[in-house]
Amino acid sequence: MTDEMMDPENIMNGISKELDTVLKAMAKAKTPEEKLAYSETVRNLCESLGVFLRAISDVLPYEEGTPMDF
Repeated sequence: MTDEMMDPENIMNGISKELDTVLKAMAKAKTPEEKLAYSETVRNLCESLGVFLRAISDVLPYEEGTPMDF
């Protein structure tokens, strides 16, 4: 694997794009089974994205009253 593939920003962007794709597909789903499958995928992608966001918040310094630039 290359360093670019392991870059957290690239991983987060990939997860975000996949989330967008799955949400669009979910909107077109007809059956409850399809909607359930898509909703589980959305949940998993959101949890994965949350892991990276928590890691960033743990690493970045935060000062009270100061906005964080991403």
